[in-house]
Amino acid sequence: MKTRPLAWEEFMEGVWRQNPVFVMALGMCPVLAVSVSAINALSMGLATTFVLVSSCALISLLRKWIPKEVRIATYIVIIATFVTVVDYLIQAISLTLYEALGAFIQLIVVNCIILGRAEAHASKNPPLAAIINALGMGVGFTLGLFALGSVREILGAGAWFGISLFGDGFQPWVVMLLPPGGFFVLGGWLLLFSFFARRRAGA
Repeated sequence: MKTRPLAWEEFMEGVWRQNPVFVMALGMCPVLAVSVSAINALSMGLATTFVLVSSCALISLLRKWIPKEVRIATYIVIIATFVTVVDYLIQAISLTLYEALGAFIQLIVVNCIILGRAEAHASKNPPLAAIINALGMGVGFTLGLFALGSVREILGAGAWFGISLFGDGFQPWVVMLLPPGGFFVLGGWLLLFSFFARRRAGA
């Protein structure tokens, strides 16, 4: 009876209390660069989640056999392997999406969220706990990206997932598709997230 609540708490840690985007402000480079549309943001989030969960699971399985002296190098090799898998999968699924995400797919290798989870959690816990923790972080990161991408696409292009929402009369806020727009939307979401976090804490 105690396993399920503990697993849920572990999962929600990354989704809400330690959300990588809105609380810890990690992985800001892809968050701001690829979140110009909902589909780009969702794709990058899912790709990162796959690498995060897969690499943490394998690192947890091998944790007793990885020498401490070379653990970081080993983690990077494992992460890079799964990034290569994602890279080829996205190419096979959609070249348009692959070109839109560009070099940020390969840069998942150095995403501090993944390496941080590998060092802080996966290397110290059994596979199931590592997977749950990584999945929570991945879902939290994906939600953060998706929140930014949706707002930027709706305001900057008047569309969502490429579907026009407001008709020909809508005047797009082009700034939302530019780098400053990413910072504006991120600031707005951080303010909203902080507000709800304070209310929940009773502050």
